Amino acid sequence: MVTQYIFIYCSAGGLVAYSESKPYNGLSSVDSSQVEAKKKRVVVLGTGWAGTSFLKDLDCSLYDVQVVSPLNYFAFTPLLPSVTCGTMEARSIVEPIRNILKKKNGDIQFWEAKCVKIDAANKRVHCRSNNSMILKGKDEFVVDYDYLVIAIGARANTFNTPGVMEHCHFLKEIVDAQKIRRSVIDCFERASLPNLTEDERKTALHFVIVGGGPTGVEFAAELHDFVCEDLVEIYPTVKDLVKITVIQSADHILNMFDERISLFAEQKFQRDGTEVKTGQRVISVSDKAITTKAKADGKVSSLPYGMVVWSTGIGIRPVLMDFMQQIGQNNTRAIATDEWLQIEGCDGIYALGDCGTIHQRKIMEDISEIFNVADKDKSGTLTVKEFRDVIEDICVRYPQVEQYLKNKRMRNVVDLLNDSKGNERKKSIELDIEGFKSALSRVDLQTKNLPATAQVAAQQGAYLARCFNHMKASEDNPEGPLKFRELGRHQFQPFRYKHFGQFAPLGGEQTAAELALPGDWISIGRSTQWLWYSVYASKQVSWRTRALVVSDWTRRSVFGRDSSRI
Repeated sequence: MVTQYIFIYCSAGGLVAYSESKPYNGLSSVDSSQVEAKKKRVVVLGTGWAGTSFLKDLDCSLYDVQVVSPLNYFAFTPLLPSVTCGTMEARSIVEPIRNILKKKNGDIQFWEAKCVKIDAANKRVHCRSNNSMILKGKDEFVVDYDYLVIAIGARANTFNTPGVMEHCHFLKEIVDAQKIRRSVIDCFERASLPNLTEDERKTALHFVIVGGGPTGVEFAAELHDFVCEDLVEIYPTVKDLVKITVIQSADHILNMFDERISLFAEQKFQRDGTEVKTGQRVISVSDKAITTKAKADGKVSSLPYGMVVWSTGIGIRPVLMDFMQQIGQNNTRAIATDEWLQIEGCDGIYALGDCGTIHQRKIMEDISEIFNVADKDKSGTLTVKEFRDVIEDICVRYPQVEQYLKNKRMRNVVDLLNDSKGNERKKSIELDIEGFKSALSRVDLQTKNLPATAQVAAQQGAYLARCFNHMKASEDNPEGPLKFRELGRHQFQPFRYKHFGQFAPLGGEQTAAELALPGDWISIGRSTQWLWYSVYASKQVSWRTRALVVSDWTRRSVFGRDSSRI
């Protein structure tokens, strides 16, 4: 019997929310006897949002699955800021990956190891165990694959700023949150020593957060609550010396949210005494001070600090940088995939989550072919009826078309064609090829990269699992563009991300939410905080972690946060 495996590697991501998709056309179940005879080798690298979502939805009885990850657990990373200040215990948001795998049908192998090299030419993955007790020479092994799913996440992006790696904390993993927690307490203990001057105490208690995105803002809010609700009673002699500063290179914090949320967050931070410095770029970090440069006037200033948390974006991991050089990709942010999540130029290799970015095909690249398909009577002009017949396929293959219609508040294709005619309201419209190009010329401007969130990663993992579940054993390349029929219909529809919304906890039991209901819905206040509690509790991967998370919130409200240095 020929045995083949699927290999998947992932790392932690952010908030998860996804919906079930409609079954794909033309898919049928695979006969069990055929599956047994032709099982493929699937190798999964990582146990973050994308990889765990893939594994949970994959029918593992169809494949021989092998999972490799340097972490033997899945972590609910949206609650990492709560771990930094004792609101949440680290174990409460962690689920052992073997607990998840044992519930699956089929024999799944898991190895706690790190991927050090991907050999696409020979379909091999080189791995190294991170167990220091293993003898040298026995800590490395090679895994062959038929399908490789890469979901190793990303690392913090320092933008090559001098001193960041040496002196800053990051907030990507559980260990990062635990280090920050110890460092916060260290700063207060240091400031309480009797032989320090007042200026030295102020410096020790100056907490700087670089990055005004959701992670940086939520940590700043958690830290403010920790200080005001718990630490001021434990360290009364230094309570008036604490300062929290958020440095943001853009003009506003939370600039990916609605401007009403961004403005509310800035005003709340101002009322709480948290300083927000916008339009400032960090140019260096030393062991004593952080140096910034104002974008407006180029003024350079230096801020002494006690602790710096760096939260400014993500970068590619070294193992993927080497792999990208092998396949001729030079994107420094993430590895490029097609709309089926398959890495461009590589058969049977997929990238999910933060480590990949989808290269959405432009509609203008295929505009002539689309026109020819839509013009069924070959008259050289396109009527509204002919356009209506193909618009659904166009929106599936080119999601930017649907987004363009939504942003322009257009109800249907008639509005689009009328707009191309100078906003003249006509019911009967015929366009030649040039008019058709003009109508769609601005559509590709709506194409945007997906955000690096757990919501995206989880949906990608679930999508790819459904593709694997429904593919036939005889097909070598199930997710890619197998059959180009008419407007690019394939056996599997391209991946479509559905945004459900996002939260921004701002401290003081106040949370802002931007939810994608029928129409965007903005909510700010205490009631939104309870919505945040319910959503985050419901999205835990097990009843065990769900119970622990709720109990930690209850413990904090009754007894306060734990300030011990552990």
